[in-house]
Amino acid sequence: MTEGIENRRFADGKLIYDEPAPHVARLRIDNPQKRGALDHAILDAIAEEVPKIEARCLIVTGTGEVFSAGYDIGGLPEDRFAEEAEKLVAHPFTEAIHAIERFPYPTLAALNGHTIGGGLELALACDLRYCSTEARLGMPPAKLGLVYSHAGLDKFLQVIGPARTRELFFTAQNVDADRARKWGLVNAIVPPGEVAEHSLAVAERIAGNAPLSLAGNKHVIDTLLKHAPIDPDVEAELVELRRKCFLSNDFREGVQAFGEKRPPRWTGT
Repeated sequence: MTEGIENRRFADGKLIYDEPAPHVARLRIDNPQKRGALDHAILDAIAEEVPKIEARCLIVTGTGEVFSAGYDIGGLPEDRFAEEAEKLVAHPFTEAIHAIERFPYPTLAALNGHTIGGGLELALACDLRYCSTEARLGMPPAKLGLVYSHAGLDKFLQVIGPARTRELFFTAQNVDADRARKWGLVNAIVPPGEVAEHSLAVAERIAGNAPLSLAGNKHVIDTLLKHAPIDPDVEAELVELRRKCFLSNDFREGVQAFGEKRPPRWTGT
């Protein structure tokens, strides 16, 4: 992609690409009708377009008052609910996350508003995160009857540690921006009207540094953070545990209750 491109749209217009400064690229999730929800089209576009980007810093952000409310599971077909839900959060979500993580230069999530569920994991896939003082961050799988992926949970363990990961996932309560900063979920918080300007200023500062140093230091940091490979049998067990949750009555009930804004009626099945 060449420098100076403005507002190139993908995913039926729900993902916007531009280059707001030299050597800086930006992707904006533009799905305001669904509070920035991540659907197949958006995730496929991220997975496909990020490897093509030639920039020394990539900003990932949203439009409007919300960064992303997470997976778009509200409109899944009733007759293929479990199958389609598993497809969405397994693929292309995994491919989109990998594309962000594999970007060779620093990435920055500019959280212009609430960042929930899969939206928060997408933000954690970035190297740096800056958020609005009015933003709330949270992981609601426990309210939906969802077992989260071991790869996703590992990301949280690396960033905020086991105690805070347990609190975030077990209580399913959102945390405010100040607490998110203290936990290490975000690097800094800024007034809501300044998120875009602040993130761009940081990105320009990064992009002005030596490319070999940026790419090299990122590679070293990522390598040092990686754990030893998980035992294949253990990984298969974790994958199967998650697969079963998509077939459960509780997962279906959790999603329906969330959409209907009512307390779920759990059965444990």
